[in-house]
Amino acid sequence: MIRVGYFSPFVPPEWIAAHGACPEWLTLDGTASHAFNATHRGVCPCAGAIAARTMDDFALDAMVLTTACDQMRYAAAYLDTVGKIPVFLLNVPSTWQSLQVRQLYREELERLGRFLTEIGGREPRGGELESIILGYDQRRSAALEARAKVSARQWQETLVGLRSDPLGLAPHQPKAGQARNPTFMNMSAPCAEVANKDSKTRARMEAAGPTSSRALQTGIPLALVGGPLMTEDRSFLAMLEQVGGRIVLDASEGGERTLPATVDGRRLREDPLEELVRIYFDSIPDVFRRPNSHLYEWLGEHLKAHAVRGIILRRYLFCDLWHAESHRLRQWSEVPVLDMDVIAGDEGESRRVLGRIEAFLEMLR
Repeated sequence: MIRVGYFSPFVPPEWIAAHGACPEWLTLDGTASHAFNATHRGVCPCAGAIAARTMDDFALDAMVLTTACDQMRYAAAYLDTVGKIPVFLLNVPSTWQSLQVRQLYREELERLGRFLTEIGGREPRGGELESIILGYDQRRSAALEARAKVSARQWQETLVGLRSDPLGLAPHQPKAGQARNPTFMNMSAPCAEVANKDSKTRARMEAAGPTSSRALQTGIPLALVGGPLMTEDRSFLAMLEQVGGRIVLDASEGGERTLPATVDGRRLREDPLEELVRIYFDSIPDVFRRPNSHLYEWLGEHLKAHAVRGIILRRYLFCDLWHAESHRLRQWSEVPVLDMDVIAGDEGESRRVLGRIEAFLEMLR
């Protein structure tokens, strides 16, 4: 079975799985040599890490990137020139208020389907897409019910599994003579509470970090807003909880903000692909959308529902989208906002971040 990597919430893993491929939400290492060198050239560390992962992980058969970010467009062009595997660039329109752009997104998914069949996949069999969409939806619903029981770091790891192969459709084995990425192997399964009480996953969750259940209940409730997180960023989540914070709302690129909407059974039976368009393109709020009013509507609803007392806007220094949005977010928010720009690969970065977080939490106490 071919393995297809992706790193955008607007790429439906259900669509990849229905074409006989195994979707893999990539876990990125910003300390890899390619990624580190890219950062020094002014490239977003996530785009650099995408290039590094694609060049180094021989178990991947293809990569799907999107036009939602200029840096990812750059990464797609770079990999298409020097990469060793096929790269598909999915055009995700930034506008969303017309039927034409919805149709464009649907046609892009159909184009992705043809790409998958050309590289070794197949057309979805009768009823298969509907079944897979429903299975993913059930796993997501179960995960959201258990959200309050896990730390922010464990929640990020759970979401990696939910966006990959939570139904176990593909055997997790490398190609002959090739090694899988060990970090991804550790992150690929959902947590025990959301995946059939998997005892091995439960043990992994308990060993994930020192955050106590008391800290999860008594820490200052915070929202994490911003772009994607890489593997080394998860230590930031654990550190935040250790000094008295508690992420009750993960609105980062890989958090619950970018999970698709709940599936409507009637619509799913009528047209599975159209329902896929609805739960992804119509429903996911993001900073690149124009207008991005859905982002603020979503934040307004969930900040109140979770009684959030402060927002941490965490963005990479090279992320123009979130940098441009930081002022508007501070003006809009009814709770304090910590605008935290992050420089990947800087030796003193963790000390600087810790100091700013401690000062922010002290202000909220």
